[in-house]
Amino acid sequence: MTAALLVVACLAAGCRQVKETTGLSVVPKELRDVPASRLAFRFEPDMKEESLPERLRKDEAEEPLATIKTDFETRRGNAEALIRTVVDPTGQRALALYGTSATGTDFRIDLYSTAGQFIRNVLPADLTGVFPSEVAWSPDGQRILFSGVRNPALQPSPTPAALAPPPPDISQGPAPGQPAPVEQPTPAPTVGPIIPSVQTFRTEQIYVGDRDGLNLRPLTSREGLIYFQLAWSPDGGQVAALACKEDEWESRRGQGLLPAGRPRLITLEGQERLLDDRLTAVAPAWSPDGSKVATAFDYDVAVYDAAGAQPTGGQLSLQEALRAASVEYDARVFKKGEPQTNVAQSNAQRGARAPVATANAGQSQGASQSGGASVLISLNPVVRLEWVEPETLYAETAFVRFYRTEPLPTFKYTRWHALHLSPQAAMLIEH
Repeated sequence: MTAALLVVACLAAGCRQVKETTGLSVVPKELRDVPASRLAFRFEPDMKEESLPERLRKDEAEEPLATIKTDFETRRGNAEALIRTVVDPTGQRALALYGTSATGTDFRIDLYSTAGQFIRNVLPADLTGVFPSEVAWSPDGQRILFSGVRNPALQPSPTPAALAPPPPDISQGPAPGQPAPVEQPTPAPTVGPIIPSVQTFRTEQIYVGDRDGLNLRPLTSREGLIYFQLAWSPDGGQVAALACKEDEWESRRGQGLLPAGRPRLITLEGQERLLDDRLTAVAPAWSPDGSKVATAFDYDVAVYDAAGAQPTGGQLSLQEALRAASVEYDARVFKKGEPQTNVAQSNAQRGARAPVATANAGQSQGASQSGGASVLISLNPVVRLEWVEPETLYAETAFVRFYRTEPLPTFKYTRWHALHLSPQAAMLIEH
């Protein structure tokens, strides 16, 4: 009897400790109720393609909407080149992104019906869009989101000089027998711009507008920061993004590296919350319920709680699990292995050009060669995250090679892995 009472007392004390530590009064029934710092995971490496969600299978080239493409070809001529169309969740409207001779690598945005009927221009003349792959509708289709920058093609016009007074009227009237001159009507004033001007910036900021392409406004206004890798929260109430300083952007571009920024959350009122002070090139991924957002730093996945004023989160380390999986993967896929000279050359290029290469990557490569073992070709950092299912976070690893002569990087040795999430064991103690 005494022993039984002791067991009950210990269990009660354990429950009290869990409550005090986590701030929870009940055992969480859903992952949204589990703080990010209390998440555990089971690692499943090298998912087969047929086991992946549909959207993670072989990426197909995105084609512009045929009706809008036809309108550009027949009505707008060669002066405007259609880049991409983005259809809203209702399937009724689409944004047409296109370049002109004045936009260079930037683009303009027009609003169309999906039937191909032009509705209106969206951007004022002093604003151009950047990063076309990131233009997006909110999940409810009520807002649009993109990164924009001040149009470099527009130079501020000089202030017009004051008009000189008209010369004195020296005419003496019509000659005898001649009709009086007909007074010409005064020209009507120039019609004002249909699209009102908005505040613009020298560096790329986030802009939002409504579903009609109106009420455009900057969501961020921090001159000197570049915002990219934008992602709507599932409820459309927040935007996750990366941002970096202008000199950091230029430095990485000069080294042939992909852009990297610090993850953050921005509300629709413009309030900004920095999630981490480390740089990453991996776009933020929202959990389906919007309670958390994830990104990655080399071989570690970081998960943050999206609610609350303070940045809270946890880290899921994949380095050892990835190394073990890569040993098996290399033995199976690269049975004979690469010649050592080619491996060494590949490893040198990886250190010079990998977009997310850091000390962790170097440590991993060094460890994989210890004891005379060959380099693990498939051991590469996380380059993409997709949170498709509430309890499963998918992570893609790859070796990224960036050729300066090519506009887009090349991904090699791509592998998808699954992280099956659950509460840590301490949170599952029954009351």
